[in-house]
Amino acid sequence: MTSIELLDIISGNETSAVQLKEKIDSADKLAAEMTAFSNSDGGIIIIGVKDKIGEIIGLSAEQFDKTQSLAANVASNNIMPPIYIKTESVKIDEKNILIIHIKEGIHKPYKDNNNVIWIKQGADKRKVTDNNEILRLFQSGTNFSADEMEVYDTSIEDVDKDKFESYFKKEFDKTIKEEGLTFEQALIAKKALQNNRLTLAGLLFFGKEPQKFKPAFCIKAVSFFGNKIGVKEYRSKPRDIDGVIPDMFEKGMAFFKSNLKYIQKSKDFNESGSLEISDIALEELLINALVHRDYFKNAPIRLIIFDNRIEIISPGKLPNSLTIEDIKHGNPVVRNNRIFAYSSHALPFSGLGTGIKRALSEQPNIEFINDTDGEQFIVKIPRR
Repeated sequence: MTSIELLDIISGNETSAVQLKEKIDSADKLAAEMTAFSNSDGGIIIIGVKDKIGEIIGLSAEQFDKTQSLAANVASNNIMPPIYIKTESVKIDEKNILIIHIKEGIHKPYKDNNNVIWIKQGADKRKVTDNNEILRLFQSGTNFSADEMEVYDTSIEDVDKDKFESYFKKEFDKTIKEEGLTFEQALIAKKALQNNRLTLAGLLFFGKEPQKFKPAFCIKAVSFFGNKIGVKEYRSKPRDIDGVIPDMFEKGMAFFKSNLKYIQKSKDFNESGSLEISDIALEELLINALVHRDYFKNAPIRLIIFDNRIEIISPGKLPNSLTIEDIKHGNPVVRNNRIFAYSSHALPFSGLGTGIKRALSEQPNIEFINDTDGEQFIVKIPRR
């Protein structure tokens, strides 16, 4: 990094990716800063600069060596699991500045020596104590998947036998009996049953009453008068859309089709017309919400129709540094492994990562918003 590049960063003051420190001589404080960056999106710690005001103080040669040694020691011994850092020296007006580069970790969550998990929150950091948030860190750092977790108080008795047998025949082109398995063995083989409990994916695809155990994993749908969510009057507000994921998909599409307009393309009075928003795009976007939402967040998917737009709001921001440009170009990251696998046989879903591309080709005016603060992913489509 050049001195000009560094000055430009310092002039922007502290952000979620930049911390300014006049000096650091506490291993615990440095471990907390490094842990926060490792559990978030990574960043740099610039030492030798007064925070808030950005005044260049610099470090003496002795301070520089001591701080660099402290940083290496903290990364190896004061953070669990250990992290790898890169240090860099830049001179500004003959003053030594130390830069510590910390990458986003792949083995989250990271803890300091006091077993505290830190994450970045804007220019500051905060402790993580909520179990669901800790689980989301596990998910973002490893192959740990919410849909593979066992659902407490469920058993094989909560499986809709017809649904599972129909799915099994569709995937293998054989019945469970023809495959030489018992019903229980087949459930275990497909990772729908584990330790005599249904997995979340098993419940959401083959359960008799999924919302009995997970009431928030449903769809809330409303068609409002006007263009604001705060109004009290609405055109349509059906009961919560529930059931297994394939059922929720069908009911969600039915909600769109019964509340959006149909446009005739010819003068033929008997022509039913086409939906004002591409039904292919709506299918792809609704499947995306059901398959890729964050199931560590105890919240429903929302389908909202306004006079000038529709919105599909999924719980959870994009995972693992995935960007909107990534998904537009067909570069997905699978968040829910089992749900993803089941969907390829139970939904009109290819699993090739082309769903968003297909939706955009059918409906180019789709807007995607990755709301990282609100931890939700929002799709907006203007209405004609």
